[in-house]
Amino acid sequence: MTANTLAALLTARAADDRPGLLFEDAAWSWREHVAACRSAGTWLTRRGTGSHVGVLSDNVPGMLVLVGGAALAGHVVVALNPTRPAAELSRDARATDAGLVLFDEPYADLARALDVPALPLSAIAAAPAEPPETGEPGPGDLLMLIFTSGTSGRPRAVRVTQRKLAVPGTSLAAMLTPQDVVYCAMPLFHSGALMAAYAPAVASGAALVLRRRFSASGLLPDVRRYGCTYLHYVGKALSYVLATPERPDDADNPLRIAFGNEGSAVATRRFGERFGCHVIDAFGSTETAVSISPDPSGPPGSLGRLPEGVAVLNPFTGEPCPPGRVEDGRLLNPDEAVGELVNTAGLGLFEGYYNDPEADAERVRDGAFWSGDLAWRDAEGHVFFAGRGTERLRVDGENLSAAPVEAALREFPGVVEAAVYPVPDAAAGDQVMAALVLEGGFDPDAFAAFLAARRDLGAKSLPRYVRLSEGLPQTPSHKVLKRVLAREGWRTRDPVWWRTPAGLRPLTEADVKGIEEEFVRHGRQHLLET
Repeated sequence: MTANTLAALLTARAADDRPGLLFEDAAWSWREHVAACRSAGTWLTRRGTGSHVGVLSDNVPGMLVLVGGAALAGHVVVALNPTRPAAELSRDARATDAGLVLFDEPYADLARALDVPALPLSAIAAAPAEPPETGEPGPGDLLMLIFTSGTSGRPRAVRVTQRKLAVPGTSLAAMLTPQDVVYCAMPLFHSGALMAAYAPAVASGAALVLRRRFSASGLLPDVRRYGCTYLHYVGKALSYVLATPERPDDADNPLRIAFGNEGSAVATRRFGERFGCHVIDAFGSTETAVSISPDPSGPPGSLGRLPEGVAVLNPFTGEPCPPGRVEDGRLLNPDEAVGELVNTAGLGLFEGYYNDPEADAERVRDGAFWSGDLAWRDAEGHVFFAGRGTERLRVDGENLSAAPVEAALREFPGVVEAAVYPVPDAAAGDQVMAALVLEGGFDPDAFAAFLAARRDLGAKSLPRYVRLSEGLPQTPSHKVLKRVLAREGWRTRDPVWWRTPAGLRPLTEADVKGIEEEFVRHGRQHLLET
């Protein structure tokens, strides 16, 4: 069996009696985990509901047993995001040909509202632990569909093949030994936890600790309880942990490595210092077409050196962007230096979206992959992240699309036009900002009540900032110039309201100063210049 498949990595663990999976007070050896995967694969094959099976679940052992069973038996797991509204999930399931949805108990009602047959995730244990009735899977065989959002507002299912999990798993396993313990608290319905926690544990034989949901206050106790030496994080997770009360014995723990992406420069440095570990903040996405490895000797805020075959290109001309000119930490030429990260050499591990040729065409042009991620490089080749395209946002580790939020805001009484776009978050990723053109005045209480009543908007989709404008900048074809709005952010002469724990209130000059000081504390002030 070829090594570039998750199936092969699992098969190599089939006789391994060392600890494999730990969850709360239960533990399974790798031998037991693989046996459970084989049972699940047999159940899927005999079920006869088609090869695509959706799943709504937190981080529980059954989720990984399902993925492993699909890998061994040649089925496809559709990773449904339980934070999305039922109407969107129903559309996601139909778009990915899911013939069945398996659910973890907290999502029973949600799963049964999707117009797809639904069963408890525990049902996969109903078959005997025997080899699945299938041939040997190949590296290019489809294994999972994981959703992300695009500029059109439609959810897009990224094709995750056997090798798409096996390759990063094998690569990261080089940092691990069978004596290591991997901590996985990031959601398994996203690719990061699968590629950077589960797959490396399987490839190396290290034990894997699952936490149902991430908890900032629970991380250090978990690390100590289970002896975790490696953890995976995304976005502001490190910042949330750093916000917990500091204790003099924080570094008294077994953690060696924290690996993830989108942590701020300040958060990654402080986390390493406080907890006595090495933090590796890499750059990548679900598509895995552009990857950048950190350069410890690089300047603060750098993602690393621009790898061979990856360039920063002007999205309108296709020409390389000139290096950024920096003075006192400020980028002096953002208009010409900031461009889109493009893999000019090919597609990396990106194998397309599922049944979505329009999405493929948007990302793949003339054999190159256009990521939609904005960046700039310095004269030495160090690359700096500058945000995402104005139709896409990443809030607290979640990819969001502007179009559905705009559609909802246009239904608020008095809205003539609405534009939704990302502005940078002080710690990591983006925040949602909306610009509204209104007939009449703005009633913040009515607007807050309107948002609270929208079932089609998740908590992370709600605008943090609301700009009230007489008109929006437009192209000659009457398309809103969101890049202008995004560049201005909250620093505009238009009235801006912002959402605080106490509700919506006007943004003051003192508030703006406080926000900008927060960016400085996190080492992300350069984002205010781009």
